[in-house]
Amino acid sequence: MSRQAATTHLHKSKTLDNKYMLGDEIGKGAYGRVYKGLDLENGDFVAIKQVSLENIPQEDLNIIMNLNHKNIVKYLGSIKTKTHLHIILEYVENGSLANIIKPNKFGPFPESLVAVYIAQVLEGLVYLHEQGVIHRDIKGANILTTKEGLVKLADFGVATKLTEADVNTHSVVGTPYWMAPEVIEMSGVCAASDIWSVGCTVIELLTCVPPYYDLQPMPALFRIVQIRE
Repeated sequence: MSRQAATTHLHKSKTLDNKYMLGDEIGKGAYGRVYKGLDLENGDFVAIKQVSLENIPQEDLNIIMNLNHKNIVKYLGSIKTKTHLHIILEYVENGSLANIIKPNKFGPFPESLVAVYIAQVLEGLVYLHEQGVIHRDIKGANILTTKEGLVKLADFGVATKLTEADVNTHSVVGTPYWMAPEVIEMSGVCAASDIWSVGCTVIELLTCVPPYYDLQPMPALFRIVQIRE
């Protein structure tokens, strides 16, 4: 391959629908990878979540499309390829709170700062719950912050409509250490399940780890269920 052909090939592979340039991977999870992107029309930076078409039902995308709140990551559009759906989201420059509290970064937050962040998380959750949506994966890694200290909830890969919750009780979703007992027991997901996860996130921000992080995931799940008993 000539140098010119190689350059052309690289350019094509890094461009999405001639609208966005794909940059570095900035996050990944069970439902896909997130890349930093550049809007070729106006020069704005965006976040591009790449999800396999097998992993995201249309109703999940509909949830994201219809959300509009200052404490929720903003949906900007989507582009579908043969194998993946690329969800275009606002780029939140400071990344996640989980990343900021790492020992090589700032470490644990003082109570006063945790209160500032969690107040905004709760505002975002109130809005979500008013829309009939349960997030189901609240944790430090899914709470992003801007350089001005504005907090935004992200990653609705496992969010569900409240009206569908009873139908979905047989699927355990979320991240073990932040999971509410009723989610683990598959006895029904509700708005209160998110509040449990907020409590775990408070502990995470104060100590750098969620409750029972010293245990393996399965023993931790058993311990969480025992709390309620």
